Amino acid sequence: MKIKFPLMAIGLEVILIVLFGLFVEYETDPRIFQQLNTTKPTTMDKFLELYPLFQDVHIMIFVGFGFLMTFLKKYGFSGVGINLFIAALGLQWGTIIQGILYSNGQKIQIGIRSMINADFSTATVLISFGAVLGKISPIQMLIMTIMEITAFAGNEYLVGEIFLASDVGASMTIHVFGAYFGLAVAGVLYRSGLGKRHQNEKSKYDSDLFAMIGTLFLWTFWPSFNSAIAEKGDRQYRAIINTYLALAACVITAYAFSSLVEHRGRLDMVHIQNATLAGGVAVGSCADMAIEPYGSMAIGSLAGIVSVLGFKFLTPFLTAKLRIHDTCGVHNLHGLPGVIGGLASIVTIAMGASGISSMTIQAAALGSSIGTAIVGGLITGLILKLPIWGQPSDQKCYNDSVYWK
Repeated sequence: MKIKFPLMAIGLEVILIVLFGLFVEYETDPRIFQQLNTTKPTTMDKFLELYPLFQDVHIMIFVGFGFLMTFLKKYGFSGVGINLFIAALGLQWGTIIQGILYSNGQKIQIGIRSMINADFSTATVLISFGAVLGKISPIQMLIMTIMEITAFAGNEYLVGEIFLASDVGASMTIHVFGAYFGLAVAGVLYRSGLGKRHQNEKSKYDSDLFAMIGTLFLWTFWPSFNSAIAEKGDRQYRAIINTYLALAACVITAYAFSSLVEHRGRLDMVHIQNATLAGGVAVGSCADMAIEPYGSMAIGSLAGIVSVLGFKFLTPFLTAKLRIHDTCGVHNLHGLPGVIGGLASIVTIAMGASGISSMTIQAAALGSSIGTAIVGGLITGLILKLPIWGQPSDQKCYNDSVYWK
């Protein structure tokens, strides 16, 4: 760790600086310079219109995801600290990879929109991070970040540019992809010694309270996440309102079913931290479609129910029967609700509420996201399994003292 991690991190940053120097420039438009001496709004003003949405997404990535990972009683430093490292690395690499795919052989132009998309690519890795939280080293996370964002960008390009599917809130390309990529990695790295609940794989009052801060930041800013790259006008307007209503309805069903499935009707903080966000995930693919307010509420309500049931019954099954140990339950917050989102977009199109895409194309996008994620995750898991990356022993998992002073 003392030598490998600094060398790999510094070496990778040097490579990124060189790549940025050779291939990246500021986003510009010749019309800007023609308008600078006029009183009319300039094209630069239009660029800056996206900045408030970028700020919201940025807070979700660094604060929301970061604090959501702090629920483990002895892993708070790593939860929020490694989240910062992954996000900072990922947004740089995402800018390069997405730029290569979308620049048509020209120099990569960086602007507010590309910064939002870079944050989106990072979100995918942070979702997968939840599946392996506490079980892998910072070096392994560095490698996983590079490989996953590369696979993510390829699938995103396929879904958006080749299939021309509609996925404005990225239920499929981010949430489904990140969840199943993480599950595939977790399956390859499964260790029988961690199959039964580890003594440190528990929360305490303070750690759960910190994690709830992450939930609140994510919940509050999710409408911006789903609408940030939506087409301006009616579609962006619908994306904000549909997400707002889906999240609200999701909270009610998540609380209700948490009480229903738990002993003596008590609420489970794991459900409240996670399942209350599932509505934002599930409504993503059809957020900008004319699904009507009641439709978004129905999708959010269903997502909350499915998420709670997943935490209660599916997560133990995956661990015991399929040997896939999902630390944070990303399958229940991102995977299953993301699939619901993909299916909801198919139903919406079938009902004639949107002419943006077709049922076949939406189904292909969902299948591509799941398939690419699983294949990419399996390959990444095999690489991470090599005994040279400083993976912690069973006894030292879920413990900050291994990597922090």
